[in-house]
Amino acid sequence: MNLSYWEYKTWLSNIDYTIVGSGIVGLNCALRLRERFPKAKILILEKGFLPQGASTKNAGFACFGSISEVLADLNQHSELEVIELVKKRWDGIKMLRANLGDQAIDFQIHGGHELFLDSGGELYDTCKNRLPEINKLLQPVYGKDAFHLGPNTFGFSKVKEKYITNIFEGQLDTGKMMNSLLQLVQKTSITVFNSIIVEDYSETKSGVVVKTDKFEFKTKNLLIATNGFASSLINEKVSPARAQVLITKPIQNLSIEGTFHFDEGYYYFRNIGSRILFGGGRNLDFKGEETNEPGCSEKIQKHLELLLKEVVLPKTPHNIDHRWSGIMGMGKQKNPILKKISDHVYCGVRLGGMGIAIGSAIGKDLADLVE
Repeated sequence: MNLSYWEYKTWLSNIDYTIVGSGIVGLNCALRLRERFPKAKILILEKGFLPQGASTKNAGFACFGSISEVLADLNQHSELEVIELVKKRWDGIKMLRANLGDQAIDFQIHGGHELFLDSGGELYDTCKNRLPEINKLLQPVYGKDAFHLGPNTFGFSKVKEKYITNIFEGQLDTGKMMNSLLQLVQKTSITVFNSIIVEDYSETKSGVVVKTDKFEFKTKNLLIATNGFASSLINEKVSPARAQVLITKPIQNLSIEGTFHFDEGYYYFRNIGSRILFGGGRNLDFKGEETNEPGCSEKIQKHLELLLKEVVLPKTPHNIDHRWSGIMGMGKQKNPILKKISDHVYCGVRLGGMGIAIGSAIGKDLADLVE
């Protein structure tokens, strides 16, 4: 790009902090940096014209972990580690709500419900039998029993008569959440450049030289918040994971309300007003969905349509209105990677599909790494 003297001097010189990624983590990081360093020059670079990962493309679940997920985590982690994982999500949602306000993000609590397919009797029995144990384990986080058995009041098909509800889980409007964050950032004289791809960087004694697809510049500090795209810039184990979603056209007299999931969380759905958003199916093609390319596959979309018709809306006529996908950052460990990489480079990535729950806190913690 042929930059003028004015362009370079105004926007690309004497930069104190450059954040790569304008998702939940990146924007919260910028806000915290502004709080810590009121006079600093802060720049955010985003590869898409909107956040390219999952921040504007998720399902809007304010969730902390279903009972089957908690049980699965207990097979891989200590009880203390599992409590801490859930607490991070709990605290993160509280931070998000406090920062933006419930009205601004259309936050609603209708419970998070785990359905169990008729074919999954063993998992259902295990979760039901261990329900009191898990409630007791997570009492320090929630303050009272979170999980309860409830009847299939919405008429879902091919599932057990009861599902297990986390009464504290809620839902929000993803677009309103991200728009509110962007507005806060813009009010604090933080510059956001969209459609800029960071290709590489090199560190010097005094800072970092950043090379993009359009220009090159210097910054004193570089903070990487690209989650599923992180491995293209840093040597950390973050695997991209594409999540596919569809949404129906408005459905007359829709009674379904809340967030729902089944098959160990690989499928999830919720109401958005009188529509149903339904997503998942990554387990049908793990290798194929380990990609940072947007788009939808016919195999997964057809299966989502089938499950929507047979399980979620078995007696309700409906039509699909829109489809999309988002890119998450996953790893073998549930904990995110939050670290100082070198003297002037930091990262907060690998959110494991829990960006809404922990993104605000990770963004703040990333900014607090800077000395």
